[in-house]
Amino acid sequence: MKIKALLTVVFVGTLLLSCGQDKSKESQQTSKIEQTTFDYNVEQFADIKVLRYQIPGWDDLTLKEKKLVYYLTQAGLSGRDIIWDQNYKHNLKIRKALETVYTNYTGDKTTKDWNAFETYLKRVWFSNGIHHHYSNDKIKPEFSSDYLKELFAATNVKLEEDAFNVIFNDEDLKKVNQAKGVDNVALSAVNFYGEGVTNKDVETFYASKKSPDPTKPLSFGLNSQLVKENGVLKERVYKSGGLYGSAIDEIIKWLELAKGVAENEKQANALGLLISYYKTGDLQTWDDYNVAWTAATEGNIDYINSFIEVYNDPLGYRGSYETIVQIKDFDMSKKMAVLSDNAQWFEDNSPLMDAHKKKNVVGVSYKTVNVAGEAGDASPSTPIGVNLPNANWIRAAVGSKSVSLGNIVDAYNNAGGSERLKEFANDAEELELEEKYSKLADKLHTALHEVVGHASGQLNPGVGETKETLKNYASTLEEGRADLVALYYLYDSKIQELGLVDDWEKTGKAAYNDYIRNGLLMQLIRLNLGDDVEEAHMRNRQWVSAWVFEKGKADNVIEKITRGGKTYYNITDYVKLRKLFGDLLRETQRIKSEGDFKAVEALVEGYGVKVDQKLHAEVLERNKQFKSAPYSGFVNPVLEAKMNEAGDIIDVKVVQPKTFAGQMLDYSKRYNFLPEVN
Repeated sequence: MKIKALLTVVFVGTLLLSCGQDKSKESQQTSKIEQTTFDYNVEQFADIKVLRYQIPGWDDLTLKEKKLVYYLTQAGLSGRDIIWDQNYKHNLKIRKALETVYTNYTGDKTTKDWNAFETYLKRVWFSNGIHHHYSNDKIKPEFSSDYLKELFAATNVKLEEDAFNVIFNDEDLKKVNQAKGVDNVALSAVNFYGEGVTNKDVETFYASKKSPDPTKPLSFGLNSQLVKENGVLKERVYKSGGLYGSAIDEIIKWLELAKGVAENEKQANALGLLISYYKTGDLQTWDDYNVAWTAATEGNIDYINSFIEVYNDPLGYRGSYETIVQIKDFDMSKKMAVLSDNAQWFEDNSPLMDAHKKKNVVGVSYKTVNVAGEAGDASPSTPIGVNLPNANWIRAAVGSKSVSLGNIVDAYNNAGGSERLKEFANDAEELELEEKYSKLADKLHTALHEVVGHASGQLNPGVGETKETLKNYASTLEEGRADLVALYYLYDSKIQELGLVDDWEKTGKAAYNDYIRNGLLMQLIRLNLGDDVEEAHMRNRQWVSAWVFEKGKADNVIEKITRGGKTYYNITDYVKLRKLFGDLLRETQRIKSEGDFKAVEALVEGYGVKVDQKLHAEVLERNKQFKSAPYSGFVNPVLEAKMNEAGDIIDVKVVQPKTFAGQMLDYSKRYNFLPEVN
């Protein structure tokens, strides 16, 4: 499970659920130098800002460690095209056609149409396909089909009719359709399901699947596409020799090299199981790998690799390909270890029903890491925190790993601005709290969300996995539940007792202000007027904020203010707001523990989907004055292996890419391992 930036456009305390780490005096001085010499900004187009990130401590790694990072990064990039095909069946064909035009066209590149074409291609690159990376809406080109035909003719490009037409027509408008009362599978363009497959087909197919050990349910559907052949449902498994086999073979090649330079036996064993999983597609091996990976906590290097998060599946079965290669930040990890060390205290003192509390919270680890490379669903748009594995039984029996991506957060911090915050914050007191405390509050929110939130609570005996019981609401409920755990403890003196803050009250107030402001106001800039909220994280921020706003009306806990024709929200009682967060946390855990579909449907549909259109129009109008894009993502540093005459790696250098287009074209050339779907 991952946590994403709230808004990558405002003062950093508001934009993230995490922030740059606290630093020693020496590292603070270094940071100041880096901020003046390193250019974090690459370019901006449409609603996107592309940034760079550094890899702190790279030169301190041993050659063996650099090789491990290099091999893992190459493994991740080798599967890049998988996410493109998973996202939509025509994506790779469309990308190839557009890139050919971009590189070969010699006509007039000063026209409005060419600029629109270039922007469209960059948006497609950023989203790993023709659907927006966040809203899931199909990206609309601002040039005509006739113009694209002219470009194709000028560059001898051929694109099949269906793929060409879908760029401009009204088909496959949503990558993931989460609307209530519709066939979500049939109306989602994501390429997890074949033609003619319906919600009922999926539910019936997996209802018949039984795990050998019911207490350790397998992740059925995670690594396959479900299709109909002659009316019969069939899984096409992602594995060597199966679907995406040519790319997976390349991934395996690099993972084998990584295994050869593993830091320790546990890490090598985990990599061996991952290789076996890619070769066989066996879901029991996937669980065995996750158990081994969770236990492999020693060493400087770690990674995430495979088909993992299920946000892109409207029913929550299928995992999107993603990889993150990471280097441990020892100082920050040591400081934040106090959270995982006290995980049992947080569980025991939570407002959950006793039956829903874990009696023995095990194996929770938390690290701040520096990213060395990302691919698949984690790039260019990246999370800022991750907690894995997702299987509830592994979390309960073995534990989980939580990480905060420290250098990604630092890049956001150094590239951000405060203009929007000043527009939407209620008063000077709120701005002052934001400036002084929100960076630390955001960092703690991410840590509490990942370490304590996702690790807390348990299912009632006999209750199925949430993808089965809560269906298309499972993801947003889980993210909201973890947010509520974080919010509940952010206004608790315990975090000061643990040495994490100097003033828990002001830190908590800054965190509460951020959350309510974003949930009820600022995230609306990401939606077109008239749209419902559909993305899981946006939904959870809205239903959490809207629920506590409504339930606190009698005591005026959150005051809605209209001043000069503008709307603001002012928290009048932080103690009562914390109590409301606790009440909602108790209820969301009950829903998860009992598998109460009717209750989660009422919660999400009642508070998290519909938008006040008058307020939305106002927010969009207020936002017009700002030029900064609402979404950010990253190019990756390029790791260049230096070889001796014998072909052995003698060093690995970090080189920053100059342009977004340059990196995307380079990736398409070097990591094009799915010729069978092009």
